[in-house]
Amino acid sequence: MRTRQPTTTLEDPRIPVRVKLAAAWTSLMFLYAYVDILAFFKPGVVADIQAGVVWEFDISQTLFTVFLVLMAIPIFMIVLSMTLPARANRITNLIVASVQVPFAAFNAVGESWRYFYGLGVVLEVIILAVILRYAWTWPRTAPSATMATSPDRETVRAQ
Repeated sequence: MRTRQPTTTLEDPRIPVRVKLAAAWTSLMFLYAYVDILAFFKPGVVADIQAGVVWEFDISQTLFTVFLVLMAIPIFMIVLSMTLPARANRITNLIVASVQVPFAAFNAVGESWRYFYGLGVVLEVIILAVILRYAWTWPRTAPSATMATSPDRETVRAQ
C-alpha cells in the first residue's frame, strides 16, 4: 500500500504594483510591435511602403518621428513604472493609459481587415484597462503616528 505524500501549496508571493504595471506596459509594447510586424504580410503593404506610403500618409521624417514617439510611450512607461515615486507613478499611469486608449482605437479606423485590427485594438484596450485598474487600486498605507518620512526619504521620528 502506498502512503500518500502531503501536498504542498505553491508559494504565491505578492507582486508589487510597480512590477505589474511594468509587465503590462511591456505586454502592450510587444502587442503594438507584433500587430505592426504582422501587418507587413497584408497584401500591398510592402509595395505601398516601397512606393513611399504608409496607410494614407507619405513616408517622411515627420511621420516616422511621430511613429517613434508613439512607440516610445509604452517603452518609457516600463521604466517610469519601476522608478517613479508611488504617487507620481500612479498619476502618470492613469493619465498615460487613458490617453493611449484613443490611439489604440485609431489603429482600426478605416481598415479593411476588421478581425485582425479589431482584435489588436481589443487586446490593447484590455491591457490598458488592466493598467488603469492597477494604478487606480494602488494599495495605500495608513500614516504612522510615531514615524514620518522626510522629503529625502529618511525615516525620522515625529515630534
